[in-house]
Amino acid sequence: MYVLPAFEETGLSKLHDLIEQYSFGVLVSQVGGLPFATHLPFLLERNAGPNGTLIGHTARTNPQCSSAGDQTVLAIFSGPHAYISPTYYQAENVVPTWNYVVVHVTGKIQTIDDAPSLLEIVRKTTVFYERSMPTPWTFKGESTFSERMISQITGFRIEIESIEGKWKMNQNHPVERQENVVQALRERGGENSVAVANLMQQRIDRIAAEARHEPS
Repeated sequence: MYVLPAFEETGLSKLHDLIEQYSFGVLVSQVGGLPFATHLPFLLERNAGPNGTLIGHTARTNPQCSSAGDQTVLAIFSGPHAYISPTYYQAENVVPTWNYVVVHVTGKIQTIDDAPSLLEIVRKTTVFYERSMPTPWTFKGESTFSERMISQITGFRIEIESIEGKWKMNQNHPVERQENVVQALRERGGENSVAVANLMQQRIDRIAAEARHEPS
């Protein structure tokens, strides 16, 4: 991923936070010599390996896992994003852009086919995504139905070898312009626009706080 130094995010905890918050990602690999992508939910095991480990599952008929072998794959996690109009800056000689946050992860994929491990992956996935439900649904692993479902999936794990974060939040503009963009995004409304505005404001506030505590 192309990342200008101003937009680079390297804090592992912060990168992990985004993966967990926006865990429906894209798994990219090679199938038959061509790029192949699957959109699916991931689980992150933060403490498994130096950079964490991703686990998940796909349909057994999906050629991505059946042909994965030991290849290095890419997982993409996209956070909030918003179009930025030049009018937002209230300045001359500016152009349109897009603000966004994204994390790219690479690592070797290992497929998982034994029933106990697949049951555990499905159980963990269910617990993670049901935890915010008013009445969480419970996966019953010991049943004919669940055993039949398990036979139709393939699990995988990816120990993270590299992890990159890009927080493109107008850092290449003066603070005054950034604040104008924050206000414009809030006025525009919408989940993505407000989320980007919040991220921008958090960064502005953090830098201001750090500046106040610098030795004179």
